Order: sequence, then C-alpha cells, then structure tokens
Amino acid sequence: MRLVITADTHVPKRARDLPDPLWDAVRSADVVVHAGDWVDESLLDAMQDRARRLVGVYGNNDGPALRARLPEIARVELAGLRIAVVHETGPAAGREARCAERFGDCDVLVFGHSHIPWDTVAPGGLRLLNPGSPTDRRRQPYATFLTAELSDGRLDALTLHRLPPRTPRR
Repeated sequence: MRLVITADTHVPKRARDLPDPLWDAVRSADVVVHAGDWVDESLLDAMQDRARRLVGVYGNNDGPALRARLPEIARVELAGLRIAVVHETGPAAGREARCAERFGDCDVLVFGHSHIPWDTVAPGGLRLLNPGSPTDRRRQPYATFLTAELSDGRLDALTLHRLPPRTPRR
C-alpha cells in the first residue's frame, strides 16, 4: 500500500496550490494522510477528488467549515498498521513520552503544526512522523512531504521528499 503524508499546506495563504510533485504523489497513492492546517475548503475538495482514499484532520488554522468536515483526531488501520493522525502534539521536549501515553494503542502517529520533519520512536514503539510542510518551510532548508509503503503491519520505504523552491507570488 502506497502512502502519502502531508500537513500544513496552508493553501491559499502560503501558496496558490500544492506543488506538482505532491499532486503527482497524491494521484498515485493508495492513501493520503493530511495532518491539518488546510486553511481553505477548496483544497480539501481537490484532495478528495484526486486521492483514492483520504484520512485527514483539522488544524489550528482551519476554520468552522473545515472543522465541521474533519475530526480533530483520526484513527485508521492500514495494511495491519494502526495509525493515528492529529495536528498538534505540543512542544518537542517530552513529545515522545506524551504521545506514547496518549496514542499508545497505535503503531504510528502522524502530526503537523511545526512544519519541521520529524521521525522518532517513542517508548513502547510508537513511531512519530511529521512530514513538514510542502508550502511553508519556515526555518527549514526545504519544503517537504513524506511517502511510505505499508505491508503486513510494517512501514517501509519511508522517504522525505524535498521540494524545489517556489516561484514567488506576484
């Protein structure tokens, strides 16, 4: 099962649209996971139209319309892997322990908010993944998203994709 993981897209505030490499990955994925901060419903609509299956949550920058359509926390089992998705996990210090306590019944936790790629394992084996942001790299060297392959309860071939610099808005 091919998985795309993204978050903090902030369309149209940070970019008019998602970068083409991310849209290409969305179209070829079996499942797309979005960890919040969509900003506009039109991106959710476009993602639903292009993704075979979408698992998404709302973020702190998502207003009432998106919150009415998306949960704060999503839980799903994919290829035998128990995955939770949430936007915010709090400060980096102590994140693994907090998340292990809150999501200890899962194998993988996907989160966003910081725009900083993250891949660690918490006590008890919970893997924490943050794909960064494909549109707003903040202090990171690249805008990013993740892809992975899932099979038999395993997450394999996890890849952090670095996106080319955007052309500035005019």
